[in-house]
Amino acid sequence: MSPETQPIAAESVLPRMSAAELAEAFAAFSRASEELSSAYGALQGQVSQLTERLSVLMEALPAGVLVLDREEQIVQANRAAERLLGKGLSGHGWQVLEAALSPTETPGEWRHESGAHTMRLAVARTPLESGEGSIVLLHDISETHRMRLQVERNERLAAMGEMVAGLAHQLRTPLAAALLYVGNLAQPELGAPERAMVVDRALERLRLLERLIRDMLLFARGDTQERQRFGACDLAAELVHTLEPVARARQVQFRDACLCPDARLTGDRKALAGALTNLLENAVQATQAGGEVSLEVARADEVIRFMVRDTGKGMNEELVSRIFEPFFTTRAEGTGLGLAIARSVARAHGGDIDVESVAGEGTTFTLSLPEALGEDGSAVEHKDD
Repeated sequence: MSPETQPIAAESVLPRMSAAELAEAFAAFSRASEELSSAYGALQGQVSQLTERLSVLMEALPAGVLVLDREEQIVQANRAAERLLGKGLSGHGWQVLEAALSPTETPGEWRHESGAHTMRLAVARTPLESGEGSIVLLHDISETHRMRLQVERNERLAAMGEMVAGLAHQLRTPLAAALLYVGNLAQPELGAPERAMVVDRALERLRLLERLIRDMLLFARGDTQERQRFGACDLAAELVHTLEPVARARQVQFRDACLCPDARLTGDRKALAGALTNLLENAVQATQAGGEVSLEVARADEVIRFMVRDTGKGMNEELVSRIFEPFFTTRAEGTGLGLAIARSVARAHGGDIDVESVAGEGTTFTLSLPEALGEDGSAVEHKDD
């Protein structure tokens, strides 16, 4: 072995330390160890203080807070959460509690039965950045929901107050006609055919009165009676089956397309069908022979849109601004309540109706509704439309 490759002795690399130097090194190590221990103790105190403050904050929050671990077990629940869902939540699975919540027509809002009391809760779930669990926030919005319904009802009552004069005129005209026809029945010279014609005319006016009163009650009530879950395309197919013969009779081409076959809605199917039927009938009435009416159902951002388009004469801006006014109509046989009722039904389901129209080019009505949540309350997973 050459001198260049011989191993170098450890003594030649590490210098020997004297006893004084070794004592000084141990003293420095002891001081560093004490400082580290002191810093760790201070950090423990800060963590304890922050944990205490966080616990106090959670208990003081008016909203319910649940902390879930990775297995979705509740590891912490504040006082507000126990007031909403019951005591002893820690250790229970979130899925069991979630199953006790019923989805409403509004995304993110749920019903919770607590004995004889029904609460309406807003539920928001946020995963932790660490991926070790999530936090669920619960807000009791029962009073807010009740006040919202009250405001909507007050708005409808205010609108009814404004249209009392119009109502008197709307009722007086068909009533006067019915009285006139019925009075003619007292004439002895009328033959059987003439009497039958007078009776038919009187019944026609009385039916108009009945329809007017029925529409008034629908508009005043504004709410929906039944709640069920159904497919948006199923509802569209039902409307197509009803409207195609009407369009054909007026020589209007009718087209339909449903771009979201798995979309679901929750609400009063009969009321929604009536609102959409009103929009489609108006479109057919506004379209001349040879024109086209279409119904398209599409989905965007968890909102289902029913778009009713026609190639009719369209409307100017002034007319568009008034079409939802009660008793405003451009049709001699109309009551002027159809569109007002349709918008009232849409809003009762958490949606609305928008209109776009160009004079001479046609009109598009869009009825928008929130998409129903999944059976487990989560957003519906669907394929790309």
